[in-house]
Amino acid sequence: MAKLQDIFDVSYGSKLDLNKMTQVDPKIDFVGRSQKNNGVSAKVDLIRGVKPYKPGLITVALGGSVLSSFLQVNPFYTSQNVAVLNALQVMSEQEKLFYCYVIYANAFRFSACGREANRTLKDLEVPGLEAIPEWVNRSDLKRFKGSDDKIRDIPTPKLDTTGWKEFSYEELFDINKGLRLTKANMLSGDTPFIGSTDSNNGLTNFVGQEPIHKGNVITVNYNGSVGESFYQEIPFWASDDVNVLYPIADMFPYFNSYIALFLIPLIKLDRYRFNYGRKWHTDRMKKSIIKVPVDNIGKPDLNFMESYIKSLQFSSSIE
Repeated sequence: MAKLQDIFDVSYGSKLDLNKMTQVDPKIDFVGRSQKNNGVSAKVDLIRGVKPYKPGLITVALGGSVLSSFLQVNPFYTSQNVAVLNALQVMSEQEKLFYCYVIYANAFRFSACGREANRTLKDLEVPGLEAIPEWVNRSDLKRFKGSDDKIRDIPTPKLDTTGWKEFSYEELFDINKGLRLTKANMLSGDTPFIGSTDSNNGLTNFVGQEPIHKGNVITVNYNGSVGESFYQEIPFWASDDVNVLYPIADMFPYFNSYIALFLIPLIKLDRYRFNYGRKWHTDRMKKSIIKVPVDNIGKPDLNFMESYIKSLQFSSSIE
């Protein structure tokens, strides 16, 4: 093991305030203390006299999502409480990503008690360069090249909801409940089992039972992590804590992952209305309201939904 400062030069970032930045011609990544989007919270303008950091450095959140660590691929600024790590020796991308993982593996030392890592990051013990496993540098990063591309190279349209229309869920979907299947009764197999989790696309297991639901549908948790929603591509078994939304053909002449991924954030907007004491059960969901874009005859505008998702960065990875 070695101290982090023996492997990296550790500095404490640009210490800028995003609220004071401008975004007239934003070209510089602004790295904050987030655990999402590689730590990048916005694109900002270049500040005269303030040189951005070069790509290839590691950022580490010292507060917020403590020790969230990322390899930055574009020039960047940072907010306060973000450290910047510059390798003291030549290091491959794979090795840098390895250290991002190793640093974040220590987050439990801070997040549980609300501690920040400002004073202790330099002394954090991590594997030395000689201890990096051989498989790290055998990892093929080229297969991820282009994963952030758009399907359609067009500007993402702004969402103006003034012309959108409200529907009850039962106008748009046939809503079916999953079935209870205890662990004791689960067989070994390859049928996806969708439970009431908030991660991994709802997948909690694989079972040997035959699927009870078709693919190309949306699942919504009505218990547990209430309101978490996912697109299910292939046939599956859903637990009795999950509602399954089958698009009604009259409203959705066709349905696919792009339309589903447009609708899912709209479904999640209502999560705050429900919790363990107020479940989003089938009857309640049928009467719930969702507002969506519509075409010139007042039906869901599938073309707009699909085009919007295909205009987003990383949409090429959906397939």
